[in-house]
Amino acid sequence: MHSKRLLRIPATVIAVTGLLLSACSTDGGGHNAAASSPVPATNSLKPLPAGSPADLTPYYGQKLKWRSCGVPGFDCSSMKVPLDYAHPVAADSLTLAVARKKATGSAKPLGSLLVNPGGPGGSAIDYLQYAALGYPAAVTSRYDMAAVDPRGVARSEPVECLSDAQMDAFTNVDTTPDDNAEINKLTAADRQFANGCKQRSAKLLAHVSTVDSARDMDILRALLGDQKLNYVGKSYGTFLGATYAGLFPQRVGRMVLDGAMDPSVGSLESSRAQAGGFETAFTAFAKDCVQRADCPLGTASVDDAGKRLDAFFKSLDSHPLATGTSRRLTEALGTTGVIAAMYDQGAWASLRGALASAEKGDGGPLLKLSDSYYERDDSGKYSNLMYANAAVNCLDLPPALRSPADVKAALPAFQKASPHFGTTLAWSSLICGYWPTPSTGHAQRITAKGSGPILVVGTIRDPATPYAWAVSLASQLSSGHLLTYDGDGHTAYARGSDCIDSAVNAYLLHDTVPPPHKTCT
Repeated sequence: MHSKRLLRIPATVIAVTGLLLSACSTDGGGHNAAASSPVPATNSLKPLPAGSPADLTPYYGQKLKWRSCGVPGFDCSSMKVPLDYAHPVAADSLTLAVARKKATGSAKPLGSLLVNPGGPGGSAIDYLQYAALGYPAAVTSRYDMAAVDPRGVARSEPVECLSDAQMDAFTNVDTTPDDNAEINKLTAADRQFANGCKQRSAKLLAHVSTVDSARDMDILRALLGDQKLNYVGKSYGTFLGATYAGLFPQRVGRMVLDGAMDPSVGSLESSRAQAGGFETAFTAFAKDCVQRADCPLGTASVDDAGKRLDAFFKSLDSHPLATGTSRRLTEALGTTGVIAAMYDQGAWASLRGALASAEKGDGGPLLKLSDSYYERDDSGKYSNLMYANAAVNCLDLPPALRSPADVKAALPAFQKASPHFGTTLAWSSLICGYWPTPSTGHAQRITAKGSGPILVVGTIRDPATPYAWAVSLASQLSSGHLLTYDGDGHTAYARGSDCIDSAVNAYLLHDTVPPPHKTCT
């Protein structure tokens, strides 16, 4: 898995509709407990002034011109935002893509509900198609479902870095280097990636922070005619939403942050905690798998299944598998394929099948899982997901690691957090060390003092956003309320739990928060 922290709803979840990392320990209840140094309470995101600056009046005063998106029921438009909020210049304005689906019911509408699937780099407009048709009808009948692709993402001035052929090579780089030659190849790939972003997207790189995107959302809120922002953010989308709440607490309407990130955790602690999350998810997968007679990792025990997985990765390192295409399944791609399936327990059956095929010498199915993670289509074309992901992450926080020596020093903690994925995730955390644009953000608490109630949803065995992050964010927010899902997979709302859906719906429709310690199973 050669990427920075990727925290978004995976394509495998959206596809169901037919559309389109601190050392971690696990307590007796299965909750991930991140061992990170807390950010001082005084280091908190400060709100912006209540009024909008005069030099932003042209942006807040523009009108959205809606047209058909070409998909029945969906309307599309675009909006202008300043490249640099500190120095807004009309000639430098960015154009962001916006979409909506009007409320379907006859009852009094509740305004707009913005959605974001995370990433950073995930297309909110693509996700809107799932949300507008897949969220409970009780919600979509009362809200105009809306989305904006954040700056630098998909249809909104996308960050570009590599050609598709170069991206194929980048995803194939060994992220468990065995010697200095392999380390040099990995660092050269990271440098090429960073330099490619600078060459192709220099104008954008200093202006794609989460703070920038949160300010863009406030302009959209105004253009949609809403006094307050109603919002459902998944995964990294929780950080975007929490940042909005911190900047504009008085403008927060009903806000759901599902699969929460902890804004007080730095990039190194985040990467290690994510490693622990994937380990927890693999343990859950293995427990299910070994109870099945056809489990490709054996039926002896979870520990034995883990050893077999390690042996499989090692075999790919020396003997990549044929895939039925010109590409071969290497250790890097095989590891990414396994990690991709950890996001959603609905993909476990596909992973079992892919591992069984690999046992027979066919790496094709596992390669498809890897391609879904990177958003590579069958023609070999990549979305800009990974480019935007690195650009935003490297701007939001200082680098987790800056050199191979830093990675080597961090490896024991990563390997403790995740014996099966820790090495890969440690080496994959190096890319921001070579980034051409200095970071502008830092880890800080978000309290959003003065906001209305904010609902934070955490899944106990979430692979990508450990449950401890949800607990922490809910406690930081002055009006935070925690809803717990004792289950598997990444995020919980609108993913099959009637209990979670009922609790979230009650909040979105009636502003009713769940009772303290509410847990759904």
